[in-house]
Amino acid sequence: MRELTIRSVEADDDLVGLTELVHAAYTPHAKSGLRFWGTHQSVADTSKRLASGQGFLAFANGEMVGTITVRPPQENSPTPLLRMPDVWSFCQFAVHPKQKGLGVGTALHEFALRHAAFQGAQRMALDTAAPAIGLIQMYKSWGYEECGSCDWRPHTNYLSTLMVRRVNAL
Repeated sequence: MRELTIRSVEADDDLVGLTELVHAAYTPHAKSGLRFWGTHQSVADTSKRLASGQGFLAFANGEMVGTITVRPPQENSPTPLLRMPDVWSFCQFAVHPKQKGLGVGTALHEFALRHAAFQGAQRMALDTAAPAIGLIQMYKSWGYEECGSCDWRPHTNYLSTLMVRRVNAL
């Protein structure tokens, strides 16, 4: 039986291993031609992205299998939605390919929603590649609605779709 635990990122966590996990999770997107930041981020990028909010790690039987970073309103964001005081967001969301379809992503997402709600968030936002139809459909099944677009190039090579949902709609 698989035991899944989720906890905050700690100072002595292996950021090289975390970056490798993110790269592995985003490899299928890279193979389809989408240059998500997670396909090529450095260990320094991983650290910087973690510092933008609160990072969480998922472990299955003691092995790191997923991550998500939950961010408070980003007052300096070029994207107006992400600057709104009631809107939290998440980034650096990744599940190891061997764990996909086993509920790790759903558990991380629900953990992130609870964390944001506890901090006072009213809405949760995300952005993903507009061509990533499968991801957009997954987020819609989790209650997100498309609400605009943003452009993170040159970190990516596509226009991003913005999505948002109410936090209390668990």
